[in-house]
Amino acid sequence: MSYTIISKFIKDVSFEIPSVTAFIMLEKEISNYNLNFDIKSSKHKGNIIEVNTILKMLPNQDVKHKILTEINCSTLVSIEAGLSDKKELEKIILVKVPTEVYHLLYETFVYLFTKAGIKNIEIHKKVDFEKLYKEKNKI
Repeated sequence: MSYTIISKFIKDVSFEIPSVTAFIMLEKEISNYNLNFDIKSSKHKGNIIEVNTILKMLPNQDVKHKILTEINCSTLVSIEAGLSDKKELEKIILVKVPTEVYHLLYETFVYLFTKAGIKNIEIHKKVDFEKLYKEKNKI
């Protein structure tokens, strides 16, 4: 393996239900929301990279009473010394690390909805980061 996850943690959470109407309408309007991922990375000392996998639930234009949700899972990754293949490094950052930490993001997301009193919510459990990577790069 060309990388090792040193640690992972929830770096930031934003979960806002701005009104009673937004709360009441959410179960009906949940199908008008899309899960969106943003993956950012930054280099630290030596061969350490911080990978931020950000999960957002974004409403489409049909949603009148919007809620705002975003969770950022930060992962510290040690890259094997001598790894110089940029494509392999890109795959580690955009596919392998997000795949490994997605369960933490998903569990936290569902926990927040449950604790907010929202029941019967359908959230995609499985995300194929490999497929998203290929679509983005037209592979």
